[in-house]
Amino acid sequence: MKTPLTVDKAITRGLLVINPPVMLIMLGIPGITLYLSAEKSMPNWSIVISFLLGFGLAWTYWSFAITKWRIWAFENVRNVHELKKSAIENGLIWTDTKWFNKTEIKSEADKLKWKLLLKKFEKEDDYFEDCSLPIRTRVYFSKFKSTYNFILMLICLFTGLFLLLKSDSYIIGTGLSLVGAYLAYKELKPLLNNAAQLIIDNKGIETTASNFKSWAEIKHEEVIMEGAGKTTRFYLIYTYNNGSEKLLLDDFNMSPKDIETALRTYRIRYNKYVR
Repeated sequence: MKTPLTVDKAITRGLLVINPPVMLIMLGIPGITLYLSAEKSMPNWSIVISFLLGFGLAWTYWSFAITKWRIWAFENVRNVHELKKSAIENGLIWTDTKWFNKTEIKSEADKLKWKLLLKKFEKEDDYFEDCSLPIRTRVYFSKFKSTYNFILMLICLFTGLFLLLKSDSYIIGTGLSLVGAYLAYKELKPLLNNAAQLIIDNKGIETTASNFKSWAEIKHEEVIMEGAGKTTRFYLIYTYNNGSEKLLLDDFNMSPKDIETALRTYRIRYNKYVR
């Protein structure tokens, strides 16, 4: 029996066969054109054309390649729900509501294969316990991230003060000082906070906002992504009796992916040993 491919391996292959060629085409064509234009081998107006051409060819490559990767990946991975979610988070594919999906180029054979593969979504994903996880997992604010941001804001603050005292740039100096002081103060809170913001174990989940909730009352727990690019945010969400939780995960010392793995493991342990 063929061993199913892991989601991570499928995503890694997708990132390798999609992103580097797309970037090479998109930047390579304008780059060559800029060089030839500087050497007087091509007119300057061709630079604008090269950017449009590079973008168009890169998108065309993506439209073909993503179809082939999608069929290969969903054909060889067992947990298709997890694969789809991870592919969206990694920017390989779009959510179902995005019109970009309509730009994928599929042959009739590709359409037939994908239609058959959609039946795999009728089954729930199959997860296994991560035995490396301890009895209880505590998640804290990331000291490294908080310290890094705090230092940056101090630099911003002192730069603003320097401009106020040593130059005539009063508007810029005042702006930098105010922004630096405010954000430095904001970063100081998580930096000095040594309490666990999230605790997950065999019995349930506890956060600073909703306190302890047992697995018996928790439903639909998952890690979701909202936004795109620099505005991307990850949240832990779940519902419980008479309420719900939505916890921002970006500032923690544990990655959203590892938190999601912990959620699955402790849910499995609860179902096996506690309930």
